Parts: sequence; structure tokens; C-alpha cells
Amino acid sequence: QVQLVESGGGLVQAGGSLRLSCAASGRTFSPYTMDWFRQAPGKGREFVARITWSSGNTYYTDSVKGRFTVSRDKATNTVYLQMNSLNPEDTAVYYCVADPPGSRGQGTQVTVSS
Repeated sequence: QVQLVESGGGLVQAGGSLRLSCAASGRTFSPYTMDWFRQAPGKGREFVARITWSSGNTYYTDSVKGRFTVSRDKATNTVYLQMNSLNPEDTAVYYCVADPPGSRGQGTQVTVSS
């Protein structure tokens, strides 16, 4: 069973930066992809970024391209989301998903003030 724990969220002013972490634990952890999603109040889940675990290939939703960077550390089973040039529209709960097996963490709150 895979468990994911996100951290690194907080309150930041517009234009600021945050680095989110997603630490995975479990007897076997070998996902094909690790995704970051976010959900703002009153809105549905939104895909943010993906990294292919083996090759490190990355994918981003258009609204974060050039501002966010996803990376992973295979030695520690940790995925990161570096977020720069944050704006109030980035305010949401961010969580990671491992696929397989489809596990997700509890999320970490990111709040960007204007």
C-alpha cells in the first residue's frame, strides 16, 4: 500500500514562490506517473503537472507552463512542485497522485494574496 504525504504549502504574496513536496512510502513504490492536481474552493479538480517516474518526462497544464516545475528524487521517493510567479488564481489545495496504484495524499493548502 502506497501512502503519499504532501507538504510545503502556505500563504504567499502574488509573485512569490513555494516548493511543494510529496513523499511516498510503502513496501513497493513503482508508479508509472506522478501527478499534481489542485482544487480551488467551489471548483472541480484541475490537473497541474505530471512526471513520468522512470524517464523524468514532464507535462504541464497551460496555465502553469513556464512558472511551475515538477521533479522527482527516486532515491527518496519524493516528487516536488516548484511554483514561481504565483498569482491569486493559483490558490487551491494541491495534492499528488501516484498511478498506479491511484493513491493520493491529503493535500496541502496554497494561498496567494494579491
